Amino acid sequence: MLPAAAVFHFPWEIISGSIQEGESVRTFGRLVSYQSEESRATLSAQHASKEHNVVVHTLFVEPFNPIIGAQYIVLGETENAEGVSVMIRARLMNCVDGVNIALLQKAINEQRRFFRERECKQAKDAQPADAT
Repeated sequence: MLPAAAVFHFPWEIISGSIQEGESVRTFGRLVSYQSEESRATLSAQHASKEHNVVVHTLFVEPFNPIIGAQYIVLGETENAEGVSVMIRARLMNCVDGVNIALLQKAINEQRRFFRERECKQAKDAQPADAT
């Protein structure tokens, strides 16, 4: 059985603990470190003048040719791990260096707005009409 469709989450949302363990997520960040012996990479993103780091387990995407400083998009499941609050077990990790991160963030927010509006409309349409 395939996992549920992954929703984009900003790195600061993932490390805040608001995502449940085992949930499928998509996120992005600049690769700041990679430890091949531990199959562990660290992505970093800046938000509100603060640096947010997300740890990624890369075993399922190896062999992995890391480019330190490049932007990556990761698709995987969250899990609790020792020494870090949350880690993403990557199923897909693509280098997307050159992507406009500000535009990506805007697109994610627009997608979320669309999904909220669609849910509200579906809830409204599901309400039974008053019989007169």
